[in-house]
Amino acid sequence: MLAPVKIAVCMKEVPDASATKRIDPQTLRLDRSGDGTLNEFDTHALEEALRVKDASSETEVVVVSMGPGKAMDSLRKALAMGADRVVLVTDEAAAGSDLIATSKVLAKALERESPDLIVLGQQAGDSDGAVLWAALADRLRLPMISQAASLELREGKARSKRQTEYGYDVIEAALPCVVAVSDAINEPRYPSLKGIMGAKKKPQETVSLVDLGLAGDEVGAAGSRTEVYALGEPAARGETQRIEDEGDAAEKIIEYLSARKIL
Repeated sequence: MLAPVKIAVCMKEVPDASATKRIDPQTLRLDRSGDGTLNEFDTHALEEALRVKDASSETEVVVVSMGPGKAMDSLRKALAMGADRVVLVTDEAAAGSDLIATSKVLAKALERESPDLIVLGQQAGDSDGAVLWAALADRLRLPMISQAASLELREGKARSKRQTEYGYDVIEAALPCVVAVSDAINEPRYPSLKGIMGAKKKPQETVSLVDLGLAGDEVGAAGSRTEVYALGEPAARGETQRIEDEGDAAEKIIEYLSARKIL
């Protein structure tokens, strides 16, 4: 039986995979106004935390996230899967935060929770940065394991296997620590009907920057260290023709290729 532990799982709402992704020409940021969903990579992190909870009923799993208020709709899936509660940092001043600013906000939220273990997915489906876990570990001054293909907690340590070209590296880190799991580590469970109904009654806390002791100019665009200067179409390559699909795109493509004797 594992000793009671508190696991924080960092999860992110990303645009639904079926939605067309676009950059807002006004803000030069990813347009997140459409439907959102849980980042698939993070569901593997949650599943791993829930497996620890399955082995020790006294384990607490808390989901920590940052995003707009509507992100709570997606985060309820994590509660339905089995997480105990959700903490969502939502503040208009945090909009436009880059990696530096985002890691500062999440680090403050995690310090507030003081977990024994912090688990993340290896990357996010909307940015594929794959460095947030490293930034959090640096800010929190904690040991870190990345690309974890397995996770075991014992004797106050996290033990993981990392797949390499030549086999597996076995890595141990003393708790508390940060672990970023690969998507090959497990198969996330589906929420049960009982879990979906029970999710409504679980704690769903929203936190502002003030609650974390952060000022607006420390995060958002003002607190970021990267900036997008311009947005434009890719440079044309030779003779090109744009075809808009109005139900006859296939015919237009055939006509275009035939005219150039490609078909």
